[in-house]
Amino acid sequence: MLTIKNARFVISNTDISKCPKEIYPEYAFIGRSNVGKSSLINYIVNHKDLAKTSAKPGKTQLINHFIINETDKPWYLVDLPGYGYAKVSKSKIEQWEEFISEYLINRKNLTCVFVLIDSRLEPQTVDMDFMQWLGEKGVPFVMVFTKTDKLTRNELNKNLDFYNKIMKQYWAELPTQFITTAEKKSGKENILKLIEETNKDFKRVV
Repeated sequence: MLTIKNARFVISNTDISKCPKEIYPEYAFIGRSNVGKSSLINYIVNHKDLAKTSAKPGKTQLINHFIINETDKPWYLVDLPGYGYAKVSKSKIEQWEEFISEYLINRKNLTCVFVLIDSRLEPQTVDMDFMQWLGEKGVPFVMVFTKTDKLTRNELNKNLDFYNKIMKQYWAELPTQFITTAEKKSGKENILKLIEETNKDFKRVV
């Protein structure tokens, strides 16, 4: 499994032209506000507070770049603002949507988007619409179910079965899915394995 040797914050901004040079593979994490994104990122990279966690939705408001394993086969992890409900103004949300869309469509070294889904909830329209948009734009993504420790195994399986039933109405082939819980420290191995395998096929942008 891919070993995380170090992780360092690089830059935050809302301008794709100011993002780091597109020389390393890049993985973006995004989801509904308060889905547990920052906690999951910190768990994956073995860092207590690399990504800032908050009980208040809408804490992340910028494109945040972190470089992982800087001296040995480096790659970028990107923490994106959450979509959906957040305690910020409508104009601010519209601004997020604009620069997030530009980033997702135009970032040449973006290898995969990890779409975080709260496993406790039934399929949410905002999640379904976002994944549909990614598919239409040809942006590769996987689904990551979070907070699975809040459910029994039977409850989790029931929710996942229902989610997949809904997904199959719109998708001929289901996206890759991961089951995670940052609180109970479970699920990052498969995510890191995907990153490790994908990095092998990455071709540097000229």
